[in-house]
Amino acid sequence: MSKFTESDVEEAALEWLQEIGYSYVGGPDIAPGEPAAERASYTDVILAGRLRDALAFYDALATNESAVEIMGDEHLASIARELIEAVRKNVTIDWTIRQSARARIRVAVKRILRRHGYPPDLQEVATHTVLEQAELLAGDWA
Repeated sequence: MSKFTESDVEEAALEWLQEIGYSYVGGPDIAPGEPAAERASYTDVILAGRLRDALAFYDALATNESAVEIMGDEHLASIARELIEAVRKNVTIDWTIRQSARARIRVAVKRILRRHGYPPDLQEVATHTVLEQAELLAGDWA
């Protein structure tokens, strides 16, 4: 008879979550006092910054009702998570003023939307809205 350890369950859960579009960060990396801290104390269960970012990017995609009808909430949420990761990786301190940096992010956003089948007639508006949201949020990222 096999026994499952906590580590087995954790690894299986993380693998499953990654397959459906989530990413994870180790607790010590985002702990209070660390350079990439995302919580003020260990009692903070909800990472407010991540939640805010996810809602902002989802909102950018769901502004058009036909996109929600065609793709559904779950698919748009998955796209939003992928957009957050891509934009965070490409944000630099001066990305809003350097055209080359801004263009790199624009291309990444368009590729993700295209790959997920976001309605082509709505992609330009969604790209613009995602970039606007990124400008508002990126101060915490760079």
